[in-house]
Amino acid sequence: MPTVRRTLAAITGTLMLGTFGVLPTATAAPPPSTADTARDAPRQEPAERCSTRPQDNPVDAFTDYEELLVELDRIEAESRGRVQVDQIGTSNRGRLIQAARVGDGDTVVLLTSEIHGNEKTGTDAILWLLDHLGRSNSRFAQEVRSELTVVAVPKMNPDAAELNRRGNDMTWDEVVDLHPQLAGAEPAWNYITNVRQGHDYGPRPGFDINRDYNPDLSYVPDAADLPGNSARPGWFLSPETQAVRDLYVDLTEEFGTVDTYVDIHHQGPCYVMPGTDDYVTLSLSGKFVADPNTEEGARYAEYADRYDLDYAKQLNVAAYDALRDASAHRPEFAHVSLYPQDVDLPGTGLGSFALNGSGSVLFEVRGQSQDLGERHRVMLTQAVYVGVEGILRGVASGQVRDLDPADYDAIPPRGPVVTTDQSRTLADPLLDVLER
Repeated sequence: MPTVRRTLAAITGTLMLGTFGVLPTATAAPPPSTADTARDAPRQEPAERCSTRPQDNPVDAFTDYEELLVELDRIEAESRGRVQVDQIGTSNRGRLIQAARVGDGDTVVLLTSEIHGNEKTGTDAILWLLDHLGRSNSRFAQEVRSELTVVAVPKMNPDAAELNRRGNDMTWDEVVDLHPQLAGAEPAWNYITNVRQGHDYGPRPGFDINRDYNPDLSYVPDAADLPGNSARPGWFLSPETQAVRDLYVDLTEEFGTVDTYVDIHHQGPCYVMPGTDDYVTLSLSGKFVADPNTEEGARYAEYADRYDLDYAKQLNVAAYDALRDASAHRPEFAHVSLYPQDVDLPGTGLGSFALNGSGSVLFEVRGQSQDLGERHRVMLTQAVYVGVEGILRGVASGQVRDLDPADYDAIPPRGPVVTTDQSRTLADPLLDVLER
């Protein structure tokens, strides 16, 4: 346990009360990097060097699997019964998938992070949040515990996290062992056996499990639906997606609906805000599939009565407003953009759960471990924390329903990629697909 406490202390430092609530500060973190201080200086190019080329970056400062188990045990013990930690499944390699629950309210908010093992800030932001909600008697913590039930899966793909890569650790033969009816079928399109994002999957293949969900939560894998494609639903082939699906179903049975679903991801490191050379801190989105109430989304018509895009937009506005307010203390929090809206991805958790009636929010944080590594780790993790806190405040108070969904459409669109080493052309469809 001392190792874990040291790690989290290095990340969080103290807690600061601000206009935006409780914000973990970086007082115990290393001094600002040259990239941070250069932002105030005149410049003719981006304030820091930015590349999309994969590198072998250190990730030791992020919470790994063993540290997560110890930290969740600590949070549960120190919460005096407020936080309950349960195992909801195991990964393909036998690692625990755990969910933490806090609050007694009638409205449930589900948070997931690290479905891709090279996207790590959400795990630490969720640990900060659980620690605060479990121990604090602040007005925010009391209101959340009274009005909401917050359920969080901080590291839903632990095998990928330990390998520091996007995909899980699972062969097609292992899929067939779990689902014998798929014998002889072509492997799913999201089965990775080559080099992706600098990682060679040849010796240890796996799946991009964020394409493994299906809006039909009772779906059983069918060979006729393989190999599929990104515009089609997934199959719940992996034990990781099955665990989160089962958690979602259990919460729906208990509460009637999962009101809000937040999934924390990362995108490329070199997007800029439109018309500026400021790198995007994070992008937000509430749209993941074609609207079932439109002609374009007619194939999802059975979900039309449950789908609520306006509520998803309001939730995103709550996160955006919280970050804008907090930018008085941390200017990078103003560099928030709208993720591209031309997506139709029913095989994602966000697409699947949105069709089932959850107001859904995507966080796409700057950089992945193979490009940005640990750079800006503290600031980016704080940004996730502030955005999620803004959502919880709005849902707990009910004020999120008063926000104008049209404000979502006014969030600045994500700007172009600006690299300083020509590591990416302006049109690189493969990277665009990998970041979704």
